[in-house]
Amino acid sequence: MAEGIFRDKSSALDLEIDFDSCGTGDWHVGEEPDERAQACIQKNGSEISDLRGRQFRKSDFEEFDRIYTMDESNHRNVLKLTDNAAHKAKVKMILNETHPGTNMSVPDPYFGGENGFDGVYQMLSDAADTVLDKIEHE
Repeated sequence: MAEGIFRDKSSALDLEIDFDSCGTGDWHVGEEPDERAQACIQKNGSEISDLRGRQFRKSDFEEFDRIYTMDESNHRNVLKLTDNAAHKAKVKMILNETHPGTNMSVPDPYFGGENGFDGVYQMLSDAADTVLDKIEHE
């Protein structure tokens, strides 16, 4: 959902930014987003059915300026893939954008029913607003 949210918000601001989303495991490689995630995004005026799961790769450190993780486990897994201090500095937990220094994890919406997806959507939308505002003012 994060990629779709960021993509739409940056487009509305006329910002040309490349976004990509991935997991640290290979469980959903090649798959479409969860149907409940797609329904939640559609309810909010967007579309993510074109996205396919992929696994994070070391080359992402070179390709992207910012790397946001959703929870502590993924954060640790991404950081384990590099010893490069500049690469590590790119990695941040997404909710630290709206709740600085708390290292809050985005809750897993898969176990929270439809309301779980709605809550995660709002968290990610707020974080996207904060990140894009920072980018606009750099």
